[in-house]
Amino acid sequence: MACSLILCRLLRTIMSKASQQIDDTPAPIIESVLHPTDFSEGSRVAFHHALKAALLAKSRLTLVHVSPEVTTQWNDFPGVRETLERWGLLPKGSPKSAVGQLGIEVRKVVAEEADPVEAVLRYLKRHPADLIVLATHQREGRARWLGKSVAEPVARRAAQMTLFIPGDSPGFVSEDNGSVSLSRVLIPIANSPRPQPAIEAAARVVKRMNCPDGTFTLLHVGQASTMPAVRCPEVPGWSWKKELRNGDVIQSIVDAAGESDLIVMATDGRNGFLDGLRGSHSERVLRICDAPLLTIPVGSFAADNLG
Repeated sequence: MACSLILCRLLRTIMSKASQQIDDTPAPIIESVLHPTDFSEGSRVAFHHALKAALLAKSRLTLVHVSPEVTTQWNDFPGVRETLERWGLLPKGSPKSAVGQLGIEVRKVVAEEADPVEAVLRYLKRHPADLIVLATHQREGRARWLGKSVAEPVARRAAQMTLFIPGDSPGFVSEDNGSVSLSRVLIPIANSPRPQPAIEAAARVVKRMNCPDGTFTLLHVGQASTMPAVRCPEVPGWSWKKELRNGDVIQSIVDAAGESDLIVMATDGRNGFLDGLRGSHSERVLRICDAPLLTIPVGSFAADNLG
């Protein structure tokens, strides 16, 4: 099973690179999107981002809810068809089969377990995902879900590309019509971890979401001489700028984030994202910033295929 998965991903990578030589539009590297939900308002916002990602990649979308009780009903989950109808992608009253005609496959899973972290990780072990979309609730200085820390350990131990949507953030995908509002992307960079995958990921996001214009800001906290040399992909309508700051790294990122629509960060996958070290840069940014955060762990499938 594991060998088959690796072979499929290798073939997908080869085909992706071949297609890019013919077409400037980046081929999707996302085959499966996982969205753990606790049915909260924050999770509903995250669901819209997960659905949008699945539509663009024409991938599988899995919604997972963990509860020790058996009272969860299917209609407790966000309505996929209803959302697609509201976005104008399906006619009103469409049958379930119409969803598949858009190129996506949707699964809804209820895990009747007490520990949401272990339940989600067990599911991921059986059904790997290329992108995890999580809502985080800022409470008591920590990102929390279902009353206990879930977003952090799931992202850490899954070690895959993860999009975090803060509970108070509307995100960049419209609930009403599915449109994308993304024009300011912040990419903090340092010599370690290698920043190129984060840069490539940011460029792919705006290309796939057809964002017409905007600015990528490469932020380095330090001296000009220590800023890493990077390659900035050409994105029509978008410009790249570099910004240097001095002082505390986290505060500098928070200050620079300002009105950013998205922060994209490479993370050190060798130790796992949010590996328990209280000084973890990504963790502290996640706690403080209100903007959505996309993390690209070193060693993840996305990082290995993004420069």
